[in-house]
Amino acid sequence: MTKKQQKKLGKKDNQLVIRINGEERDAFVSLCEDLDTSAAREIRKCIRQFLTEHKTMF
Repeated sequence: MTKKQQKKLGKKDNQLVIRINGEERDAFVSLCEDLDTSAAREIRKCIRQFLTEHKTMF
């Protein structure tokens, strides 16, 4: 598999919309910034961990 094919497999091309309390969102985003990470990165990490724990990884 070429690097281009590998990159395409990992491409982020979908969105997941969630509803969350504004105060919780602001606190989460602020904490992510303090920790030099992004909210999206941390949410993706949580999703991957959840999938791994429940053995439903694609």
